Amino acid sequence: MKILLVDDSRTIRNIQKNVLAQLGHTDVAEAADGVEALAKLGQDRPDLVLVDWNMPNMDGITLVRKIRENDTALPLVMVTTEAEKSRVIEAIKAGVNNYVVKPFTAETLAEKIEQTMSKAAAAAVT
Repeated sequence: MKILLVDDSRTIRNIQKNVLAQLGHTDVAEAADGVEALAKLGQDRPDLVLVDWNMPNMDGITLVRKIRENDTALPLVMVTTEAEKSRVIEAIKAGVNNYVVKPFTAETLAEKIEQTMSKAAAAAVT
């Protein structure tokens, strides 16, 4: 499974890559903001995108909305420190498939990825 990590913090991307590697996911590309992520999406469509909310140049919620303009099926998981209910609702309305609040455990991330990919597979069948 190809995963695109979008987060402005190199440290956070490294932590997420390590967690993903523990879960058996090693085909991971990285982007430091929404602009870079859109460019990478144009080159090679991943199977899953993990998106941070707060980034320079283009934030995660704007990125999600831009992706959804052209691709309603790509699984998107918001991975952020934004834990307020209004933010979760805004992200879901924008089109994320799931939501993970930092800091998270490997088990939590694995569970959210599994849920997201299962729902995406079921939606692709119907």
